[in-house]
Amino acid sequence: MARDPAVELLATEWASIAELCRTFGPEDWQRPTDCPGWTVQDQLSHLVGPEVGFLGRERPAHTPADTSHVKNPIGQANEADVDYRRSWPPEKVLAEFEEVTAARIAQLDALGEEGLAAESWTPTGPGTVRDLLAIRAFDAWVHEQDMRRATGRPGHLEGPVAEHSVGRCALAMPFVVGKKAGAPDGATVVFAVEGDAGRTIAIGVEGGRARPLDEAPDEPTVRLTMDVETFTCLGNGRWDPDATLAEGRVRIDGDGALGEAVVRAMAFMI
Repeated sequence: MARDPAVELLATEWASIAELCRTFGPEDWQRPTDCPGWTVQDQLSHLVGPEVGFLGRERPAHTPADTSHVKNPIGQANEADVDYRRSWPPEKVLAEFEEVTAARIAQLDALGEEGLAAESWTPTGPGTVRDLLAIRAFDAWVHEQDMRRATGRPGHLEGPVAEHSVGRCALAMPFVVGKKAGAPDGATVVFAVEGDAGRTIAIGVEGGRARPLDEAPDEPTVRLTMDVETFTCLGNGRWDPDATLAEGRVRIDGDGALGEAVVRAMAFMI
């Protein structure tokens, strides 16, 4: 039986992370990442924690000494998973990640269509198990990129998981343009995301609401051109928008003020 595409996407992503982590030396594991306070090892600990729970296993009853930076219950659980494993040798965290993700794939393969279509909690609200897997694949890819940047190992910016992740970011752009940046009625914003996993995302504002457009206008109010890494790092709150603009990572054509406002508003996930 062919594996469900949602499960295959997650399996592909987890395999990429495991392969990356096997290349790390002792110093790589302790490098700081774009998530404040988290090292490369912390990133992997974060990824394995929720999957332990999804397997029905007990997550650690652990309270970190400092949770002043935590903003919600999900963040509290994430920080507990990370802090609990900080004293572990990194090889132990990687071994757990590989064992847990293999068990999860076996669990998901056994669900079948009915199980994958079942109602499920997701971080964005009620959905299905398949919806949750789509979010998990995206989240894992984002953290893989955190680890790659921290250790100077660029990669996996193309292929199905990268394309999926760019697509997840694209879903948030109407909210960014309309609500966060406050683009006026009649404005059109085009994100020209370059690279193998890139795409063109066109947003129009009408009646106070921003919506995706079927086709990008030839002369939008503003066109923002950037590569996949820049698009996803801005969308996921990894890079400071002003520094990113100053470094010339985004080309703005058209209404410069609106373009800068959109770039500064792009972070939808922190």
